[in-house]
Amino acid sequence: MLARINRNYVPAYWDDFFNDRVFNNINHAPRKNTSPAVNIIEADNEFKIEVAVPGLSKNDFNIEIEDDVLTISSVENEKKEEEIPNYTRREFNLSSFQRSFQLPETVDQDQIQASHKEGVLTITLVKKEEVVQNAPKQIEVK
Repeated sequence: MLARINRNYVPAYWDDFFNDRVFNNINHAPRKNTSPAVNIIEADNEFKIEVAVPGLSKNDFNIEIEDDVLTISSVENEKKEEEIPNYTRREFNLSSFQRSFQLPETVDQDQIQASHKEGVLTITLVKKEEVVQNAPKQIEVK
């Protein structure tokens, strides 16, 4: 009968060897952040949501509105074709994200537009016409 190794006391040398940083760096691809950085900008007549998404194309996004919530999502399944003879470890890379934003009543949901340029997804949320006309005013104290 083989002795059972208690991993709390005796390290599993092969596991430690293959999980070593040397083998993790062979992949050459950094792990992707699952939540991209976002800027939200408000102007007089619109809001802009800028999402940092380097490496993705415009076809990689799904943007939808349900119950006044704007949801941006993407699933990227990276497949690299490499010929590595007798490889011991090879990992697949699947990255995804989802960001949701509650839309204010002031947004005209029929006028929402999205564009993608140089790794930034920009969503423009146009304010309703009556809201723009009744925008807050600054009153000077005399």
